This record gives sequence, structure tokens and C-alpha cells, in this order.
Amino acid sequence: MTISIAHLGPHGTYTETAALKYLNWFTKSHDQAAILCPYPSITQSLEAVAKEQVQCAVVPIENSIEGSVTMTLDALWRLDTLRIQHAIVLPIHHALLSIASDFSEIQTVYSHPQALAQCQNWLDRNLPSAQVIAANSTTEALQHLGEDQTIAAISSQRAAQLYSLPVLASPINDHPENCTRFIVVSLDPSPGGSRTSIAFSVSANQPGVLVKPLQIFAEKGINLSRIESRPTKRSLGDYVFFVDLEADTRQDAIQSALAELEHCTETLKIFGSYDVLPAIG
Repeated sequence: MTISIAHLGPHGTYTETAALKYLNWFTKSHDQAAILCPYPSITQSLEAVAKEQVQCAVVPIENSIEGSVTMTLDALWRLDTLRIQHAIVLPIHHALLSIASDFSEIQTVYSHPQALAQCQNWLDRNLPSAQVIAANSTTEALQHLGEDQTIAAISSQRAAQLYSLPVLASPINDHPENCTRFIVVSLDPSPGGSRTSIAFSVSANQPGVLVKPLQIFAEKGINLSRIESRPTKRSLGDYVFFVDLEADTRQDAIQSALAELEHCTETLKIFGSYDVLPAIG
């Protein structure tokens, strides 16, 4: 059986690069064939897994500069059946792609909102008059770049090679240590590992509702590596909290903590325990 791996397309996105790394690791580790399946959005990639159209998906969840990818968090909360299998950390080096001869010709810059935000200072310094337009991915606008020298896109060196486009400047990200954490999700139970991801909602407008869940982890010596809030979209001030724990659900301490957490949260979702895959080509 050939495994299908969904990812944000079109061809050449950073998510495709992460998905390729996972594909290489998977085929070597499992001696099984796999193919990549691009989707127009992160949400559609995850929905394809939930609907069993593909076996798994690789999606971005957190950037070291811009923080969490909210589209991924919202979809994880909404789609109850998804479980995290692995994480992949990918260095991100943005480039400005255009057929323009110099910056003065560029009137419009396209890219994914995360990429635009990660290059905001560079854009302000070098293209202060250019209009910035958000796209669904870092490669969505690349097919049009060869037709118009007034437009540019922020993408990767790999995408420039794939689409045969010139690179005007690279790297242009504001922080050199820019990296993104991707997760691999499927309907299978999580394999276990050094990190556990959960999310929970609490009853709104009650004092101390967040303190109680956090105290449970503190009392059991479980370290939290990340906590993020997202609106439930039910009412203003009503939130879902996403938490990463440095622990494995197979450990007695975390099993006990999660059991206690059930009693002081409105809804608790456990996305699973997993490891970060080693760097692989």
C-alpha cells in the first residue's frame, strides 16, 4: 500500500519541503512507498485526513518569529479524530523572487501572511512603497511572476529553482534563526514520545479557571513548553488553551495529571505524544 501525505501546495512550498523530509524518513524506516498530495490550504490538508482521503498530513504549527499557526490550531480543535505522530523542525530562509531588474520596478509583493510578517522590516526598508498582498501559500503567485516585472513574491530558493525564477535578494527574513515546527497528523494512535500536545476549554468568566489546570502540572513536576490561547468563537472572552508538555502520556505522572484535568476543564482533547524527527534529507 502506498501512503498518501497531504500538504499545503502548490509545488515548492516550505510545507512541501517538510513533507518531503517526512516522506524520505518514512520510506527508509518502513520500507513502504509514499506520495505527496498538495492541497490549497492547511485546513483542507487536515480535513483530507479526517475524511480518510489520505493517510496523513504535514502542516505548520509554530514559527519561531511569528508564533503559532492559528489555522492549524483551529482545525485540530474542530477535527476531533486527528492525532500527532511526529514533529519536524525546518529552518526558513526567505528570498525575494521577481523578473524585475531592480527594486524600483516592484509595485506589489505576494506571499503567505506568515512569510510577509517574517520579512516586514526588510520590506519596510527596501520596498517601502510596494503593496503587500497575502496569498494562500508562498508559491501561489509564482506562476504569474514571469509575466510582470512589477510584481514579486517572497518564497524559497528551492521554489525559485522549481519555477525557474530569478532571486533578487536572499535571505530577507528579519531574524536569521527563523525556523518553523511542522507536525505529522493521522487517524492512528500517537506512537508516544518526549512531547505531548493537548487542548482544553474552561468555563468562562470564573476567577482562577486557568490557574487550576496549570497547578496540576506544576504539582506533578511536568514542564510546559508552550501555552497558547485561541477564541472558541462562541462568545467574546471565551478561549481554548493549547498546551505542549515535556512528557509522555505513557508516564504515570501525566496519566494522573490528565485524569485530574478532566474534572477542572469543560472539554479536554489529547492530540498525542510524539518525538521530533532527526534532521534528514
